[in-house]
Amino acid sequence: MSSKKQLHLTAFMRPVSLHTGAWRYPGSYPDANFSLPHLTSFIQSLEAAKFDAFFLADHLAVLNMPLAALQRSHTTTSFEPFTLLAALSQVTSRIGLAATASTTYDEPYHVARRFASLDHLSSGRAAWNIVTTANPEAARNFGRDEHREHGERYARAREFYDVVTGLWDSFADDAFPRDVERGIYLDAEKMHVLGHEGPELKVKGPLNIARPVQGWPVIVQAGQSEPGRQLAAETAEAVFCSPRDIEAGKALYADIKGRAVAAGRDAGQIKILPAAMVVIGETVEDAQQKRLKLDSLVHYDSAIASLSIALGSDASKFDPDGPLPEDIPDTNASKTGRAGVISLAQKEGLTVRQLAGRYGGYSGLAFVGTPESVADEMEAWLEAEAADGFTVTFPFLPEGLESVTQRLVPELQRRGIFRKEYEGATLREHLGLQRPANRFFEGRVGADASA
Repeated sequence: MSSKKQLHLTAFMRPVSLHTGAWRYPGSYPDANFSLPHLTSFIQSLEAAKFDAFFLADHLAVLNMPLAALQRSHTTTSFEPFTLLAALSQVTSRIGLAATASTTYDEPYHVARRFASLDHLSSGRAAWNIVTTANPEAARNFGRDEHREHGERYARAREFYDVVTGLWDSFADDAFPRDVERGIYLDAEKMHVLGHEGPELKVKGPLNIARPVQGWPVIVQAGQSEPGRQLAAETAEAVFCSPRDIEAGKALYADIKGRAVAAGRDAGQIKILPAAMVVIGETVEDAQQKRLKLDSLVHYDSAIASLSIALGSDASKFDPDGPLPEDIPDTNASKTGRAGVISLAQKEGLTVRQLAGRYGGYSGLAFVGTPESVADEMEAWLEAEAADGFTVTFPFLPEGLESVTQRLVPELQRRGIFRKEYEGATLREHLGLQRPANRFFEGRVGADASA
């Protein structure tokens, strides 16, 4: 292992590309979201490149955009994450498997059981991305007329985390002797009944599956609002975030890790992994031309709908060639996303049309250049403590993924900042995270925190 600080790389794969024009790019697979052979090829390529994890986000509703835009977007539909990751766990052996599960529209027992199952199926490679769900349309698919208020969603999420992790600790690691001679399958003294009764949740327990291989699957958190940052500081082991530049990254990194220390946690046990689209070319100019070509494939109907989602308001009513209105009403959608749109429009003086063009494709952090120039940027973020690594999004597939795994990764390895081989078997080992102690069976075999 190099003595240099090491970069972590996860791959954001739901949908296979966040860029709205990706499915139309020359040579791309338009059916990739629903093709198990394609997805198998992608994850095996990522594992060969020693990526930490394959990350599936999730939506619980069709995106709330007009049909004129919906019909042009590949970002609307994809496989249910657990079904897909269970299948992919059987064609891989090392790469982590991360999935989103909502604390607003699911129940703790369901989430605990699914992730424990995935962790066992994959021999310790599961991760739970905690989300409260930003899309208000999800409410109507789960018997509600309105989306719960932002603060309420985060209060439930915090209690939800306590319940899920408590359920994962239902059994000591050595609770199942399976002693054929004595006829003892379970040592009942090593089973804990949770009996949780809180403001939001009432769950008896225990979970009807053995403790996960990793103790707990790795906890990922994706919110950047005030409550989201605090939830991350108290619970997360990896943070999926979207700072726009290195200075914003440094501020977010320091804030979340500072909050974690204040909460009594080890800052080194939280990995900050900003999302970054990577476009690789033979030259910087070649990479930029690829990005321009990609952006040109986004129709305005789709672009303005994407802007509407980010704002939580119908942007099609705004003057396309005027500035973003100052009196956009507050909504119950993502606070961070809305604030980012307004900040970008003001900072760059963009018209609604220009802003829509940016959001219609991909508006987040992007590294566009040669393997060497992109490696320079990633290394700068790592050394500046703006990131511990990146959640890589691909501009188009398969070419975009192949350029990262076959050209960028070898350059990072040459610099000694990314592994050449996996040194462990579990996702916790890849990320350098401790195995959590079982809160109910301290001192039992396997229940310490020495991963």
